[in-house]
Amino acid sequence: MLPVCRCPAHSNTFHQGVRAAPCTVRKTDYAFEMASSNIRYGEGVSKEIGMDLQNLGAKNVCVMTDRNLSQLPPMKAVLESLVKNGVKYKVYDNVRVEPTDSSFKDAISFAKNHAFDVFVAVGGGSVIDTCKAANLYACHSDADFLDFVNAPIGKGKPVSGAVKPLIAVPTTAGTGSETTGVAIFDYEPLKAKTGIASRAIRPTLGIVDPTHTLSMPERVAANSGFDVLCHALESYTALPYDQRSPCPTNPINRPAYQGSNPISDVWSRHALHVVAKYMKRAVRDPEDLEARSSMHLASVFAGIGFGNAGVHLWPEYMKPHGLSVVLTSPAVFNFTAPICPERHLEAAEILGADIRQVKREDAGAVLADTLRQILYDLHVEDGLGAVGYTKDDIPALVKGTIPQVGQSPPSYVYSWVKL
Repeated sequence: MLPVCRCPAHSNTFHQGVRAAPCTVRKTDYAFEMASSNIRYGEGVSKEIGMDLQNLGAKNVCVMTDRNLSQLPPMKAVLESLVKNGVKYKVYDNVRVEPTDSSFKDAISFAKNHAFDVFVAVGGGSVIDTCKAANLYACHSDADFLDFVNAPIGKGKPVSGAVKPLIAVPTTAGTGSETTGVAIFDYEPLKAKTGIASRAIRPTLGIVDPTHTLSMPERVAANSGFDVLCHALESYTALPYDQRSPCPTNPINRPAYQGSNPISDVWSRHALHVVAKYMKRAVRDPEDLEARSSMHLASVFAGIGFGNAGVHLWPEYMKPHGLSVVLTSPAVFNFTAPICPERHLEAAEILGADIRQVKREDAGAVLADTLRQILYDLHVEDGLGAVGYTKDDIPALVKGTIPQVGQSPPSYVYSWVKL
């Protein structure tokens, strides 16, 4: 009888005593791990946050937001709940929209100076990501800033120590940051976008209150929706988890972004269905609570999907982020389609394309045309030239993009193709 294999894939009791091939070192991973924040959803649910903080035994709470949101109803609702429940807090409202390493460091300094025991983020992805970073580095005060930043820009060290509880209150229907262990920022020295990816920094709770989305202007609703669309598409067409390398020697080294997998696929596909049904309505009518509520949930769905699978080819060259990724999406998915045409065709069909007579080799073109139609219907600029770029800008754009697509796990980018 052959010796029992002792590798992690076969060392459980189910496999003990059965014939097995000798264990060999794999080059690609064999497992995926699902992680997501707890999510509470409902109209007006923000008023419960003060009770949540009481339940956590919070004594000194950091509330992070940006200057604009500090004067808007979502922030007012949160602070009223804190006051009503006698929660002591300090507000940091200097979060930068589309954060940088410098703005992260400013928030980190604030957090380190006040010994907070719980963090609350009220805002979009920029606020939530900044709060994650502030929490992480306040709890790891001896760490260098680049220690936890994704390689190759940073050292990509795993987060082994505990962080404080973080409650996220998203006010846009786009990033899904309330579900993920990822914090994204612009690294100014290289003019490149990178981030920190660790399950340890995901929020303890995401409070998803759809009434907050009613204050989003039309363009914010559109750009946020494009973020949901691209997150769902990219995670669904990302490299499968069992083709990602290297295989981790310890589970702590398995990245948060692992590649497409059967569970992430469910969330990503469902997000696409919701986007197809409600996105245009949500953009065109800010009072359409059903549409805006549905897009808020779609953001959560896509966040769970891409927060575990990852994304792939998303050049980052302008603000806002949703507009940046969607402008290039037709070219991106035309490029990636040859490796998994079936998934690209399925996505095109979900988004409204008739694929009954489409050949596999035309999958990329069909999905690209479907995306262009969505952009046209929502009055989005057509291509880089329409937003002010010329051929002379291409070298700088490429230089800023290359550090993103060359990252080693844990990373923000997984691609079907070798670049």
